[in-house]
Amino acid sequence: MGTAFAIILVFVGCCSNVVTLELLVREFPGCGNLVTFAQFLFIALEGFIFETNFGRKKAVIPIRNYMIMVTMFFTVSVVNNYALNFNIAMPLHMIFRSGSLIANMILGVIILKKRYSTGKYLSIALVSAGIFICTIMSAKQVSASSEGSEEESFSVFVHWLIGIAMLTFALLMSARMGIFQETLYKQYGKHPKEALFYNHCLPLPGFLLLSTDIYNYCNHFSQSTPVLVPVVGLTVPIMWIYLLINVITQYVCIRGVFVLTTECTSLTVTLVVTLRKFLSLIFSIIYFQNPFTAWHWLGTFVVFVGTLLYTEVLSSIQAALRGTGTKKAE
Repeated sequence: MGTAFAIILVFVGCCSNVVTLELLVREFPGCGNLVTFAQFLFIALEGFIFETNFGRKKAVIPIRNYMIMVTMFFTVSVVNNYALNFNIAMPLHMIFRSGSLIANMILGVIILKKRYSTGKYLSIALVSAGIFICTIMSAKQVSASSEGSEEESFSVFVHWLIGIAMLTFALLMSARMGIFQETLYKQYGKHPKEALFYNHCLPLPGFLLLSTDIYNYCNHFSQSTPVLVPVVGLTVPIMWIYLLINVITQYVCIRGVFVLTTECTSLTVTLVVTLRKFLSLIFSIIYFQNPFTAWHWLGTFVVFVGTLLYTEVLSSIQAALRGTGTKKAE
């Protein structure tokens, strides 16, 4: 599988996944647990068949280490989904999660005692500023859109603040998981397909704690508008079709990223993922007509410039241009 095809998988899979997720949460904002469970179940089944050969292949990395990683991974997924129940718009959700660079740098300095260049710190400052701008502007929109008494407006705002706190916690937990995974790979070698399977298989029993919520939304999905599936000739509720597409595109997205990590440098992978996030954001705003002011656009621009600066893409482009100019001069 070539690099170009992997990039297509990332863009098509991840962008389509964001669209179907928004279609789902717009109709049922609290359906995140059902969506996450369906994604985990599908990827776990695929890994059980093709990665572990129906359980006959033993794990290279000890299961106890995967249990720690899975606990963090499960927590991040659930908290990110629950945040959508607290007046968090999808564009803000995507922008806020772009702050993973900040969380990784902070925990890298604290836990791994890493030191970074001035350019890296500058890029983090830009990302922080962009997220701060978008967050403040969204806070104003939440306050302005809340009708009723002053007490009700304050309640809505506090509700939104809880969502922001949840996103912040998930961001830091995700960064901690990345550091833990990096440590494991240094000790046991890189086994991303194995990690992908165990990260999605081991958390499945945890969904029993959410079984009531998942069951309720299964009923809601079954009562959605029925549509005729052309090839099969069956009538299926539209929300189940959206969920199926979401699960498949999530798998395509993760597989595309996996192929990129094996065939490209981390710089290329980060650039592709960053551009994919930006494209998803733009599509979400235009297609779903999400409220986005000039300040939001400014914040978004600053976030992605900071991300590109962090990955040293701009420096690489300048170096390439200088190299081309030197060859022409020769």
